[in-house]
Amino acid sequence: MKKLAMMTVKGAIGLLPSSVKSKLKNNHKLTEFYSRSLQRSGLFYGFPSKKKRRALYAHYLKQQQKQLEQLGVAGIDTNSVAVVIVGERGAAQSIASLNKAGISKKHIYIVGKEKQNGAIELAASLGEVVKAVSGYTYLLAINGGDTIMPEMVSVFLKWNTQASMIYCDTDKFDKKGNRKSPHFFPDWNPELQFSSAYISTGVLFSVRALEQVDYKAATIAGMACALWLSDTAKPVAHIPLTLLHRSSNNKTGADELEDIADVLQHYTHAVSAYNREFGIQHIQWPILDEPLVSLIIPTKNAKALVQACINSILEKTTYKNYEILLIDNGSDERESIAYFQQLTEHPKIRVLEYPGPFNYSAINNFGVQHAKGDIVGLVNNDIEVIKPDWLTFMVGHASRHDVGCVGAKLLYSDDRVQHAGVVLGYGGGAGHAHKYFPRYHPGYLKRLVATQNYSAVTAACLLVKKSLFNAVGGLNEKDLTVAFNDVDFCLRVRECGVRNVYCAEAELYHHESVSRGLDLSPEKAARFKKELDYLQTHWAHYIAHDPAYSPNLTLKRENFSVKTKEEFAALRK
Repeated sequence: MKKLAMMTVKGAIGLLPSSVKSKLKNNHKLTEFYSRSLQRSGLFYGFPSKKKRRALYAHYLKQQQKQLEQLGVAGIDTNSVAVVIVGERGAAQSIASLNKAGISKKHIYIVGKEKQNGAIELAASLGEVVKAVSGYTYLLAINGGDTIMPEMVSVFLKWNTQASMIYCDTDKFDKKGNRKSPHFFPDWNPELQFSSAYISTGVLFSVRALEQVDYKAATIAGMACALWLSDTAKPVAHIPLTLLHRSSNNKTGADELEDIADVLQHYTHAVSAYNREFGIQHIQWPILDEPLVSLIIPTKNAKALVQACINSILEKTTYKNYEILLIDNGSDERESIAYFQQLTEHPKIRVLEYPGPFNYSAINNFGVQHAKGDIVGLVNNDIEVIKPDWLTFMVGHASRHDVGCVGAKLLYSDDRVQHAGVVLGYGGGAGHAHKYFPRYHPGYLKRLVATQNYSAVTAACLLVKKSLFNAVGGLNEKDLTVAFNDVDFCLRVRECGVRNVYCAEAELYHHESVSRGLDLSPEKAARFKKELDYLQTHWAHYIAHDPAYSPNLTLKRENFSVKTKEEFAALRK
């Protein structure tokens, strides 16, 4: 009923003249009430209907065809490419599509036990195929039953011949032969591959690079991980075009993830646990010396929130080597001051005074200056621990030499998603992926439940090495006192050559924001605009294309829907 009512109100507002809507928007109290009501109705996270999704994808395919024509791939020699089909089931369809693409049978291998055609080589494993194709430059790996577009191999060869591996987006055919269910991938995302095997077919590998890998994986997904882990300096290219059609018989599952788990164990000693419900795996990265973590919690008053936050950390957290730094930004409530004084008696807690006006960046920078830990954690005062192993998982990531900022999965009090990674470009600035989705929703391509790389994560709960924090100069306390300081910080950390991680295993509540709603007072709106302008000026290239987000997905909403016609039209201007 609530959703239906809000749909009616939303539709009615859409019919109003532009002049009337502009006047309504200028009333910040009314706008705040409307925004909060929309949030609670669930309209923000809903996927488009099947009919709408089909229409959006059909329009996308028209745009893709134009792009393929502009690429001009006709006449490209494909004789340098060998192809391996993994699995006999459906191999005949795969072979037929390869033939249409100009790949003759003499260049094709099948991993399996039964020959599909006497002219095609049969191999027992991917490792055996790699040995057999040493005379080729590239090896294209697809699963049995998958079919390719005629242009696919030529597009791969023209796109990026310097990469160690190249992959594309994929889709399916329905029973009527219409294309559906596009998988629009991000650029190379190691953590997402480790946890979900999102790349499992349609990968063009450099044969020379494969020959240097000392671990022979059993699946395409595992081979991609082994190649990258053997030398992370090798570039990986992503082609944001749907050039391969997945077979309904082939679904990424336990076999691929088990193979990846073995690869990770070989190279990193990370421990993996398979989650059957979502078809992903949870990875605990080694923590060799259990570093001290300094959790920094800024506050002004708010005794109840702070007490719930600190008690949940002390009572639920299984990782024990941490300290809490409560930064008091001028509290004046008697009961809060008395409670903070009591906290000073706890051996794990220090209370530090930071007088003066509120400046989120400056307060946290001050806290880090007093932190004793090798890892610092920025924690809002309205955070509450849900899963006891939250800090163990986050420290495992933050301890890695190639990882920068680590963010958590944060939920509103009503179990809707508040944060699961930050996407640059939402609303022309930045926003939270899958915001307002239900807690147990898998998200787009399992991206809500799978740990992965994002360009940025929220500082409401963020871990990072103290050395990295200091190396980039901390949070920007001059230009970004309230908004986007965490996004700017994460991007500066990323520019150091490390990856930022959204840790889906770390679940916590983020209480206050859902009840507070949006504060759209004129003064704060002006400050927000100033800080948004800063973000857009300094990080325009990330806003234009966030590598953790497909350029084919919408930036109008956080639901990972296909771009609208209007968005595609804007790109052409």
